[in-house]
Amino acid sequence: MFTPSQHDVRRFFCETFRKSHESLVLTPLEMIAADWISQHPEYAEALSDVEAALETDYSVDQGQTNPFLHLSMHLSIAEQISVDQPPGVRQAFQILARRNNSEHEAHHEIMECLGEMIWNSQRTGLPPDGQAYIDALKKRCS
Repeated sequence: MFTPSQHDVRRFFCETFRKSHESLVLTPLEMIAADWISQHPEYAEALSDVEAALETDYSVDQGQTNPFLHLSMHLSIAEQISVDQPPGVRQAFQILARRNNSEHEAHHEIMECLGEMIWNSQRTGLPPDGQAYIDALKKRCS
């Protein structure tokens, strides 16, 4: 399993941002990332300076959104939807996208559930609970 470091993730998004703005050829994963980057123009400054990106602390205490975490979650959710893993995530996405009239907003709703599952896993030291994640999504869909 590939486990990129925080710096790897930040370099990936900064490089994708650069390549996209220079109209260079993107890998399939970079193409997906570039689409999410384009939907978040507020992150342009953070993505335009690799060195600053590597040094910036986005802790909760700083009170600012971590653009790299946010974009990474969009990528994770897109992958989950594409393979319907955990089972039911694709259907929840479709329901939320229709309800919000926006795939992007549906992603943000899913992101809240995903973030909660990850937070619970980190807090308890247990593996992520995919069923709790799906149950939270089902609650949002009802």
